[in-house]
Amino acid sequence: MSTSIKDAQKTVSDDQQQIEYTTEDGSPNTALLQDRSPEWMRFTYPTLALIVVLGALFTYLNYFIPLSHTDLWGHLTYGRLIVENGLPDTEPLMPLSVGINFVDTAWLSQVIGFFAYDLGGPLALKAIYSFLILSVAAMLAFKVLNRTHNLLAACLTIAAFYWVNYQQLLIIRPQLGGLVCFCVLLMMATSVQWKSYFTWMTPLLFAVWANLHGSFPVGIVVLGAFLVGHAIDLRRRTKSWKAVFADERIKRLFMAIELATVAVLANPYGIGLYAEVFAISGNPNFQNLIEWDPLTIRMKQGQAAAVIGLALIALYRVTPRRITASELLTLVGLGMGMLWYSRMIIWWAPVAAYYLGLHFAAWRRQIRGWPQVSEGRGANFIAALGLIWIFLAISPAASVVKKGKPADAESLQTALKKVASTATPIDIAAYLKENPPQGQVFNTYEWGDYLLWAGPKNLQVFVASHAHLIPEEVWTDYMEIQSGSSNWSSKLDRYGVNTVVLDNARHRDFIKALSERPEDWEKAFANTNGAVFVRKQPI
Repeated sequence: MSTSIKDAQKTVSDDQQQIEYTTEDGSPNTALLQDRSPEWMRFTYPTLALIVVLGALFTYLNYFIPLSHTDLWGHLTYGRLIVENGLPDTEPLMPLSVGINFVDTAWLSQVIGFFAYDLGGPLALKAIYSFLILSVAAMLAFKVLNRTHNLLAACLTIAAFYWVNYQQLLIIRPQLGGLVCFCVLLMMATSVQWKSYFTWMTPLLFAVWANLHGSFPVGIVVLGAFLVGHAIDLRRRTKSWKAVFADERIKRLFMAIELATVAVLANPYGIGLYAEVFAISGNPNFQNLIEWDPLTIRMKQGQAAAVIGLALIALYRVTPRRITASELLTLVGLGMGMLWYSRMIIWWAPVAAYYLGLHFAAWRRQIRGWPQVSEGRGANFIAALGLIWIFLAISPAASVVKKGKPADAESLQTALKKVASTATPIDIAAYLKENPPQGQVFNTYEWGDYLLWAGPKNLQVFVASHAHLIPEEVWTDYMEIQSGSSNWSSKLDRYGVNTVVLDNARHRDFIKALSERPEDWEKAFANTNGAVFVRKQPI
C-alpha cells in the first residue's frame, strides 16, 4: 500500500515538473529564460560601454595627470594647521600678512585633504582628485544617456566637458569639491520630473558646499536663472501671470533659493562668509594672475570654449528639441562671467557640455530616427561590477587600501616624486629643511605653497597662493622684485631677505642677476627646477 502511494506521488511530481519546464506541445518553456532580476539591476549595453569610457578616463587621470605644484600644498598646510590648532582668526602662514583677517572659505576641503594625505600619502590625493572629476563626468554622461539613449551623445558630453575644462582641472584644489556640488545642483534643476526631495536636498547641498569652497554663489545664480527661465517659458505658453505664480515648479524653485541662501550660513563664519566671497573676487592682486584675466581666443581654453559655443549655436538652428529660456539664461550668464574672468569657465563647461549632448542626440534622432533601445540585463550589472572592480584594482587607490601611507620620510618622498608635477620643488624644500633659512625668504609665488608644506617649520615665505591675503603693497613689491626691476636689491634689503628661492621656468634672468653679485649672494643649491641663494652677510 505504501509503495503505491509513493509511486503515485512521484508520478504527480513528474507531471508538475513536465508542465513547469515545457509547454503543452512539449517544447521548452522559454518564459523561464527571461531575466528576473530587479529593474535597478538591469543594465543596458550602452550603459556598460559608458562605464568602460569612464573607467578609461579614471585610469588616465590617475596615471597621466600629476599632482599640481601650486594650490594643493597650501590648502593641505591650512588643513594641517586647522587640525592641530583650530581655525585661525588672522592669516597664520605668511609673516608679511600678519594681522590680516582670515576667513577660510574652504576649511572643510582642506581638513579632508589633510586627513587623506595623513592616511594614504600622495596616492590618496590622486585617488580623491580622480574620483571628483570622474563623478562630474559620470553625472553629466549618465543623465544624457538616460534622457536620449544615445551613447555617442553621452561620450560627446564627456569629451566637451573635459576639453573645455582641461586647464582648470589640472590644478587640484577645493574648487573641485565646489564643481561636484554644482553638477549635483544642475542634475536636480534639469530633472524632468520634479519631486519634493528637491526642496530639502537643495539647502543640504548648499550647507555642505559653503564649507567646501566659496563658489556657492554660482549655484544660487543658476537657481535664479532656472526660476526666471521657467517663468518666461510658462508665461509665453499660457499668456497668464496667474499660471506663473500658481505653478508648483516656480514655487519650489523660489523656496529652494530662499533655503539655499539661509543654509549657507551654516558655516563657522556665519553671514561674514558672503562678504568674504565677494571681497575675494574684487581683490586687486588678482589682476596679475592669468586665471583672473578675461577669456580670450588666444588662450587654449578660450579656443575650446569657442568651438563648443559655435557647435551649440549650430545645433540650436537644427535641433527639434525645445530650447528653454532656463538653459539660455544659464549659458549666457555663465558665459559672460567666463569672458570677464577666465576662471569662470569651470562652471560654464559642464552646462555647455550637457546641453550639447542633449541637442546633438535630438538632431541625430531627427536624421536617423530613434536609436534602438537595448533591453537591460542583470548579467550586464554583474559585468559592470566586474569592470568597476578592475578599474579600481589597477588604480593607485588600491595601493592606498593595501599599504596605506609610506612609513618613512624617504619612502614618502620617493612616492611623491612619482606622482607630483616635475615643477614641484621637492629637492629644494628638502634642502631648506636641512638648512633652515634665517629670517625672511623671497620665493617665487608658485612655490610658496609647497615650501610651506614641506619646508622647515615656521618658514617665512614672502608670498603663497592665497594672493587675496597679501597686502597690496607687498604684492606690488613682489611683482617688481621677481621681474628683476632696477631696484630689486634695495627692496630685498628693505624686507630683510636673507634667502632667495627662484624657479628656472619664470625667473632665469633674476637668477642670472643674483649670480652676477657674488660679493652679496651665494648660490647655495641648484638643480633643474631652480636655485637657492643665501646672503653672505645676513641682515
